[in-house]
Amino acid sequence: MILSRRRFLASSAATGLVAVHPFAARAQAGQAHLRIAETTDLHVHVWPYDYYADREIDTVGLARTAALIEDLRAEAGNAIVLDNGDFLQGNPLGDFMAYERGLKAGDIHPVIAAMNTVGYDAGTIGNHEFNYGLEFLETALAGAAFPVVLSNVVRREGASITEDETLVPPYVILDRELTDGAGETHPIRIGVIGFTPPQVLRWDRAHLEGNVTVRDIVAAAEAYVPQMREDGADIVVALSHSGIGPVEYTEMMENASIPLAAVEGIDVVLTGHHHQEFPGETYAGLEGVDAEAGLIHGKPAVMPGFWGSHMGLVDLLLERDGNGWRIAASTQEIRPIATRDEDGDWEPQVESVESVLAVTEDDHQATLDYVRRPVGKTDAPLHSYFALVADDPSVQIVSIAQKWYVEQLLAGSEHEDLPVLSAAAPFKAGGRGGPDYYTDVPAGDVAIRNVADLYLYPNTVRAVRITGAQVKDWLERSAGMFNQIEPGSADAILLNPDFPSYNFDVIDGVSYRIDLSQPSKYDAEGVFVNPEANRIVDLSYEGAPIDPAQAFIVATNNYRAGGGGNFPGADGSTIVVEAPDTNRDVIVRYIVEQGTISPSADANWGFLPLDGTSVVFETGPAATAYAGDVPGLDLEEMGIDEDGFLRYRLTL
Repeated sequence: MILSRRRFLASSAATGLVAVHPFAARAQAGQAHLRIAETTDLHVHVWPYDYYADREIDTVGLARTAALIEDLRAEAGNAIVLDNGDFLQGNPLGDFMAYERGLKAGDIHPVIAAMNTVGYDAGTIGNHEFNYGLEFLETALAGAAFPVVLSNVVRREGASITEDETLVPPYVILDRELTDGAGETHPIRIGVIGFTPPQVLRWDRAHLEGNVTVRDIVAAAEAYVPQMREDGADIVVALSHSGIGPVEYTEMMENASIPLAAVEGIDVVLTGHHHQEFPGETYAGLEGVDAEAGLIHGKPAVMPGFWGSHMGLVDLLLERDGNGWRIAASTQEIRPIATRDEDGDWEPQVESVESVLAVTEDDHQATLDYVRRPVGKTDAPLHSYFALVADDPSVQIVSIAQKWYVEQLLAGSEHEDLPVLSAAAPFKAGGRGGPDYYTDVPAGDVAIRNVADLYLYPNTVRAVRITGAQVKDWLERSAGMFNQIEPGSADAILLNPDFPSYNFDVIDGVSYRIDLSQPSKYDAEGVFVNPEANRIVDLSYEGAPIDPAQAFIVATNNYRAGGGGNFPGADGSTIVVEAPDTNRDVIVRYIVEQGTISPSADANWGFLPLDGTSVVFETGPAATAYAGDVPGLDLEEMGIDEDGFLRYRLTL
């Protein structure tokens, strides 16, 4: 029933059938229906195209989301459209613009051109907007035909928060008109304020340190929202590029949307950053959150997935309150651009808006030409289908290249005689991305798109100096990927769905096993929860038990070295190498130098055997082609689940 309703809504404008929301139908004199649409975490996905697989797909793309927005406007005259950040980085189109073509004054970035065509009313800045540096960001934003706001990134701090010189305006007041139930027109002033995780100062230290500072999200809201009200805002919409995280407020928290919603004067919270869906089951049971209705502390809230997969929609019934407005009622939903049919295949609910494709077509084609360039060869396939259960060639090649590069940088330094390890994680390993979201590079030519498939993010190389004890705890943090398994249990679920694969670091250069019968020492957020737990066993370096006091260099990336993921030994204070090159560029250089690579995992990690115990994990259906090549795993196929994943039984 829900699916058919969504299909009707998605096709209403095309068919000429206009859906009437109950608020519009029942609005009387002095009452008006306002619709607020949100996109978030677009990550440069304008076209419905997977540049890594080099094929069209139906599950992503602002060109498709734009069709839902067109329908929304056809359904209701009183509507605004807002974006919640992370639009500038995230796929090869973004990298092509930053590293190959570049932006000069007057250029319009393709994602900005697409957003201008859609007709956004306002937007904010996510954490990934800073990945290419402030100059690139400011040049891109100059092309926006809509205001972009952000309240907690500051060029110069003032005596109080409201006296700060912010990077962009902290908020905007949109002057609009509403038509009420009697057909009368009234003015409304809609305040829009933006927030991003304060951790950007760590994550993009090379670009931001010395140029900006950050403020706490809740503190910024408490300072600016009263000012917005004084400036005449009838309602205040918070663009929170911050996940729905802990219920209790702590200063400088990354995922602050729940405490933010409690700030007096905020009426609507549009969230993002988590790449999840709200309303939805993911956030059920959190105090102050109604995950079914889409309310946080009683206030309307949505989070519409990522990459344009959904449009978030808040419907407000507003009533005149003197010369202003107040919210009398609300409904919240997310509308998908594609849904699964009975066979588990994706079925598009809308077609692309041609005008959005047209303004980005040249850059899309140039990106295709760019990512198809070969840089070398591989004589074995590189895939991540089993990267969460066994040592994996797609992770191994990243580690090898990082180690090769860092050893060169350490030559002649005080650290050159220290052993160099390398930490890398599988970025594409299913999960929220779905059953096709895996690295899969066949033997043969390796193109730039394949390297980008191996390493999704424009991180730069870092190296940290840590102890053997910290190496162990780093791996304990990674081992939170797995649920605790009762010895002797049958078909227990192996993978923790709340643990993102990009935090599953494998450290190359040491050998170890993971005891799944133990609880995890750290929770999914990296909080130390079980001091007595020890999942990492048989940890050795060069065939001998690791010395807890020995010093090691670990090659990694700026996100991890600066504290991303909350890994022991990686908080920004242990960095000894800050390289200018991206991890992807290093992989390209390594492949170019080698000419042909021969990727193979060295099985330096695995699970401690548990007699009579089996677990179940999910991977992509294409994994069947490689299952026989994964050494040391006792695997049995169990069929495709309702989400399209292939399930395997693994006997420990």
